[in-house]
Amino acid sequence: MSTLSDAVWERWLNQRLAHTAQQPALLLVEGRAGTGKTRLVDRLLELAEPGPRPRVVLTFTSSGIALTHHATRLPRPEPSGGPAAGRTRLEAPALPPRLYQEPAALAEDLAPLLETGGPVLLVADDVHRADRGSGDLLRRLLERPPTGLAAVLAYRPEDLEEPGLVLGRSVAYPAGLSVLRICLEPLDVEDVRRMVEDRLGPECCPPELITRIHERSAGVPQVVVDLVRQLEDAYGPRERYTAKDVDATGTPVRLAELIIGRLAALPEHDRAVARAAAVLDGPSSADELYAVGALPTDDGRQALIAALRGAVLEERGRDLYGFPSPLAGAAVYREVPGPLRQDMHRRAADVLAHRRPVPWARLAAHRYRGGQVRGWLKAVERAALQCAEAGEHQTAIDLLEQALSYPAVPRDTRARLARLLAHSAVLGLHTDQTVQVLRQILDEQSLPPTVRGQIRLDLGLVLYNQAGMGLEGWVELEQAVDELAAERPALAARAMSALAMPVMSAVPLERNLHWLERVQKVAAESHDEEARAAVAANCVAVMLETGDSSAWDVLDRLRGEADHAELLPHVARGLVNAADAALWLGHLPRVAELLEEGVDLAARGGASYVEQDGRGTGLLLDWVTGQWEGLAVRARAFVAETGVMPGPAADARIVLGMLSLAQGEWQQMAAWLSGEGHPLPVGSPLPHVAAAAGALVRTALARGDTDTAASEAAAAWDRLRDKGVWPWAAELAPWAVEATARAGRHEVAERMTEEYEAGLKSDVMPSASAALDWCRGILLETAGKPAEAVPHFRDAADKYAEMPRPYAAVLAAEAAASCLLAAGDDAEPEALATAVESLSTCVQQLTDLGAGWDAARVRATLRAHQPAAEQRPRGRPSYGDQLSPREQEVIDLASGGLTNREIAATLHLSPRTVEQHVSRARRKLESQSRQQLNRSRNKGSG
Repeated sequence: MSTLSDAVWERWLNQRLAHTAQQPALLLVEGRAGTGKTRLVDRLLELAEPGPRPRVVLTFTSSGIALTHHATRLPRPEPSGGPAAGRTRLEAPALPPRLYQEPAALAEDLAPLLETGGPVLLVADDVHRADRGSGDLLRRLLERPPTGLAAVLAYRPEDLEEPGLVLGRSVAYPAGLSVLRICLEPLDVEDVRRMVEDRLGPECCPPELITRIHERSAGVPQVVVDLVRQLEDAYGPRERYTAKDVDATGTPVRLAELIIGRLAALPEHDRAVARAAAVLDGPSSADELYAVGALPTDDGRQALIAALRGAVLEERGRDLYGFPSPLAGAAVYREVPGPLRQDMHRRAADVLAHRRPVPWARLAAHRYRGGQVRGWLKAVERAALQCAEAGEHQTAIDLLEQALSYPAVPRDTRARLARLLAHSAVLGLHTDQTVQVLRQILDEQSLPPTVRGQIRLDLGLVLYNQAGMGLEGWVELEQAVDELAAERPALAARAMSALAMPVMSAVPLERNLHWLERVQKVAAESHDEEARAAVAANCVAVMLETGDSSAWDVLDRLRGEADHAELLPHVARGLVNAADAALWLGHLPRVAELLEEGVDLAARGGASYVEQDGRGTGLLLDWVTGQWEGLAVRARAFVAETGVMPGPAADARIVLGMLSLAQGEWQQMAAWLSGEGHPLPVGSPLPHVAAAAGALVRTALARGDTDTAASEAAAAWDRLRDKGVWPWAAELAPWAVEATARAGRHEVAERMTEEYEAGLKSDVMPSASAALDWCRGILLETAGKPAEAVPHFRDAADKYAEMPRPYAAVLAAEAAASCLLAAGDDAEPEALATAVESLSTCVQQLTDLGAGWDAARVRATLRAHQPAAEQRPRGRPSYGDQLSPREQEVIDLASGGLTNREIAATLHLSPRTVEQHVSRARRKLESQSRQQLNRSRNKGSG
């Protein structure tokens, strides 16, 4: 129902309920099935409830007229001459709820109420079901309405016996009767979004879900509600529902029975047009319906009129007809017998072939369902080209995968279709079937080298970028260069530019730089604008990651190509690549702008993978910048959405792992970062692998498992050394250096720090610079020089705060304060007081962020160093059945999955003390539960 309708009828109602309103009024509420007439009636009665006006609600059914609601008291004037003359006396009603078989009986019961002359609200719902006698009753009432009557008549226009006449015959409305009609309209996309999110939760409802529900339901409120209920019943609670889930649940029973019942009410010879509309599955002209239904024009016209009058079909534009919603058409389609359905699909294909432009995707579907294989394959090829040109790569992928899975596709046709599939898969969202089909095609020996090279190029890009299979993608790309270099140098350059990117493969950086130098020469000599844009999109990231600041100039030139539609996906990819590189390097102010522009261009250019990649980087940006509210929900939904796309999913998994660590949910952290199923596979982006390793090292240190921490640190460090991109060590280096030093290998830790510094080559990379300061502080702290470590930790904290990276800044500030306290006699008293104050600030900042485990850990350190005057007095305070602050702290950490030993290490307690806190807390919680249960029982019995 539209907002305008809400405003109109609410204003009408307020005017009629006013004590001064004496003019009779009629409100006609018109709405097709499911548009919310009954909901409006209920809302109207709800608003009218506080008023003095008696309310009578009539519902017309096939069994009679139901009186379902009425006032509790009726107004009657006091006799004249009495002490209350002129006032209103209220008496008990004489109208019990009942079902009237005869309108005359209802008229007799209503007469005393209507004859009082007082204000009365009469609501009649489902008036389209009223028989002639009931219609005459209402018509007589409206032709001679009592002075205070406010009547509301709700009806379905499509089910009126006589179109346009609510009561079956025209009504002679008197001049004094105010008459208003409102028409309930379907919901728009925003209305559907609010309705669906209210039921499922915003985090579970991606835009494509809302769009699909709106499309399939045509915005009919009841159908939207039924679809949402089907989703809940079919799948239960989920982190994210998809458009495919909507398709899989089918047509709601309520809608299916309504439309099938209307179809069944038509004579058999008039049903062909409706069946043709179901097969065509979209607004179609009258001639098209006649042709698909194999009807002569006169017979077709008669059948179309019957379908329109029977509310099976409706007008959808000038000479266009279709079902009230796609789901209604799907219900009819299911009931069309198979042989008849196949014949209709063949005729539908012939009809669509004459449209201009030809809708090749729809035509392909009809050829397939009509059993016309050759025509189907031809249409698929044309459709894939059409979709790719329009940026609809996902539609192309779906069509091509289906076609290539058909065993009888001729070899030359398979080669052409595979090339199209490979091209769209690079920009769309691939499936495992895509990879399998492309590999099967490459195994065929008859392919020309250039065709093989083109398919191999796109397969390599899919494996490299989306599938998280970097090494396999690298191998395919190298082979593609060899196959394309001679005859297709522009395509070979694209393969070279992918090989130049360090992020997805473990090969040494020198090999990436070899390909970078080679591809830059090829691109400089190329006159192929698309190839040059593709190369630039990759080179931007490589240059940033290797400290070449001229990358920003390359990016600016690439931005200038955004006006060329064919280059949009490459421009978008360059922006998103730059954003990802800038994020890991710490150039955070640039990241948000790059992502906003890149994701927008990716959406415009149909580059679904690039768009999704940008959204993943956005999650990482929220993590590093401390925008944690609702982040875990968004990240889990993103993981569910990416499914078969390990590359983009790695962003969300890192976020979830890091959040779990900060909140003390270590089992969850391990599951996201290194658990069963390898959530971060071997081919994950190397910055992600390094960050995950840093988190695992830190967790082992927190557990007191120094050997495991040092072992994990050494393995991760070796991976970085082999790769040679040292800026990516920023999330690992402080924890790796600390683990190594605390394991008794201080000289090794010093060499690691020197190696890290040398690898950075004095490049200005904010995250790496801050991490290097942190490492220097750790070396001094673990060497027994805490006072000398303080400036380094403070420098790190300042650099993190400037980026801004609030969580890292707090951890570095905590390290500085802890070192001051550890310095003891070597520190000035004022400095010690400042350290305690700094730790207090850290606790608050960590709490505000949502880092519960870190806050508890720092709070424990703070308690050990607070001045005696600030500590609680001797003796244990009595908290009764309530948890003490320490017990609450212990329970919070335990609920996150920490063991007693891990809680003890966090809070600087013995495991035995933690065990006692847990035991007392459980007893108190059980006592509170019993008390709550008893209160509930007492309340119920009372």
